[in-house]
Amino acid sequence: MPHTNYSSVIKTNKTANEVYTAINNVHLWWTENIEGGSKKLNDEFIVSFGETYIKLKVIELVNNYKVVWLVTDCFKHFLNNKKEWVGTKICFDIANQDNEVTNLVFTHIGLIDPLECYLICCDAWNGYLQGSLKSLINTGVGKPDSKV
Repeated sequence: MPHTNYSSVIKTNKTANEVYTAINNVHLWWTENIEGGSKKLNDEFIVSFGETYIKLKVIELVNNYKVVWLVTDCFKHFLNNKKEWVGTKICFDIANQDNEVTNLVFTHIGLIDPLECYLICCDAWNGYLQGSLKSLINTGVGKPDSKV
């Protein structure tokens, strides 16, 4: 049986453009500890959480439809394999369900069950996505990790 990538869905009455804009403002929903750009194709940025950091490259952008980041480097201080996320992809797919509902499907390709990080990282993604990003989309205010 193939392993399933972590995935989460946000449904909102906001437009695809509002969802797309929120995703690309990483500092407003994931962490304020960010270096580099995250809004243009081939941009590279680093997000950090104390000792942990993740370096990402924007490898696909389709205005109002899709955002894909490639993890090019990382250091997950709490794992045996500190580089566990390297080579994984973080994908945001946006689709209008009808005139009133926009679906955002988040998939972390490569974040699968046998990985040491799976449960901890799924929990963290749930908080950032269903708590912070969803709040940013719906109210204009996210709950990112604070700047250190």
